[in-house]
Amino acid sequence: MTFFTNPTEPHDLPGRVHLAMPAEIDFCNAADLLPRIVSALEERRDRMEVLVLDLTRTSFMDSQGVRLINDIRQRVPEARVHLVARPDGVASRVLGLTGLRRDVPVYDNLPEALAS
Repeated sequence: MTFFTNPTEPHDLPGRVHLAMPAEIDFCNAADLLPRIVSALEERRDRMEVLVLDLTRTSFMDSQGVRLINDIRQRVPEARVHLVARPDGVASRVLGLTGLRRDVPVYDNLPEALAS
């Protein structure tokens, strides 16, 4: 059962937008997350160089989470997408197994992702 279906409100930093993702990303909520995320980012498009998707609180993610990240990348092509995931977390393992880690920079902590 998915309890947290909404990502948190985006935090704006100069040229960067930080978005904390929900605790679970799976078949039950991924399709609903995409329009919410894109809508939240729409008003920031003109000043967004880097989008940081924070998966540190994501305790469960399946292939739908990978699909969601790829869909976000396609919908917001003007921004470089960076991911933050705990090295020992499920999200980090899923990113590695699916090969998405090769295509998108994954950082161990938020300050590194924001600084890059």
